[in-house]
Amino acid sequence: MNIPHSLAPTIPDKSPVGPLHTHIGGFAETLVKQGYSSYAIDQKIRLLADLDRWLIQRRLKIQDLAEEHIEKFLRCRRNRGHSRGGDPSTLRSLLGILRENRIISSPVVKPDANAFDDIQKHFSQYLIDERGLNPATVAWYVFETRTFLSACFGKGSVSLGQLSSRHIAQHVLHRARSTSPRGAQRTVTALRGFLRFLQQRGDIATNLAGSVPKVANWSAGGLPKYLPAAEVELLLDTCDGQTAEGRRSRAILLLLARLGLRAGEVVHLTLDDIDWDAGELLIRGKGGRQDRLPMPADVGKAVATYIRYARPSCLCRRVFIRLNAPHQGLAGASNVGYVVRRALRRAGLKPSFTGSHLLRHSLATRMLRGGASLTEIGKILRHQLPSTTAIYAKVDLAALRALAQPWPGGEA
Repeated sequence: MNIPHSLAPTIPDKSPVGPLHTHIGGFAETLVKQGYSSYAIDQKIRLLADLDRWLIQRRLKIQDLAEEHIEKFLRCRRNRGHSRGGDPSTLRSLLGILRENRIISSPVVKPDANAFDDIQKHFSQYLIDERGLNPATVAWYVFETRTFLSACFGKGSVSLGQLSSRHIAQHVLHRARSTSPRGAQRTVTALRGFLRFLQQRGDIATNLAGSVPKVANWSAGGLPKYLPAAEVELLLDTCDGQTAEGRRSRAILLLLARLGLRAGEVVHLTLDDIDWDAGELLIRGKGGRQDRLPMPADVGKAVATYIRYARPSCLCRRVFIRLNAPHQGLAGASNVGYVVRRALRRAGLKPSFTGSHLLRHSLATRMLRGGASLTEIGKILRHQLPSTTAIYAKVDLAALRALAQPWPGGEA
């Protein structure tokens, strides 16, 4: 085990050699690679040594180790007053590593006795095989239909033949009141797909999909939220160029502000997507679409500075890495939104919308006012439909005033 001396774990003296003992060194090496401090590694190794003693007392082999044993062990530690907040995650990581190395087997998933499960299992398979939907889309279809069935039948038996248009209308109305118009539209889409599936399978006799009401959500019903150019620059200036967090934040904000990237595109950007010689970025967008965008000089400088001076050393190929161990890629788009919100607070700005799309909208608005056409803006933002870009026409007030007709009865 080649662990730097400064990071070598301290295992308590006279610790009995149990079934876990020979695997502690490998776990320690993993912690070092993930960027944990020597103190954190020491605490985690002591936890494993305690677990090793516990396994000896219970006469358990390493192959027997599973979630239920971890829960019992943690309960014993709590009873002794030795519980620490990070213990459960440490032991979950241990189980994951042991399973990756095939030292212990994967948990056996016990079938859930819930009445909805068989229906949803076949519906999921239908969505994958017949509709060709991706796993994320299948997941929200299943979530929406499970919510619908729960609303109709509660915890009782499921009788699909009793479904009626009244059930559908009540559910859609309830969802429309409790979520956004876009969220209600997603409910309606999933519900229509589910009802077509049930009719195709013979569970319902009538075409109930036709009775699912529409949800009004005019795509151009409001003005896009944006920041004036001066406020965007103020936002960028709040990043502290002397800290790792500040350098990472500036690189992320510039990708949003100069290229109009979506939060998910920033999260999934990898080191291999950057062509430094050509000054280009490979962007992996919606629906598996890939585009190449030129990298402005200030964006390239910020990204290079972050990678060279602030990005933690790790095996992960993602560009943007967690500041604290374990050093891995950002979990999701919400992390990018958090960077934007923190920058807004530092700048003292309080727009009505604070998501990462704020900077995407700001770029489109600045381009439009600078003379760019909607077609050019659509290409930069990588919109698939011209109608998606058309909403930005409403922020060009000067052009709209020229088109406005006099009010009847007013001055000519």
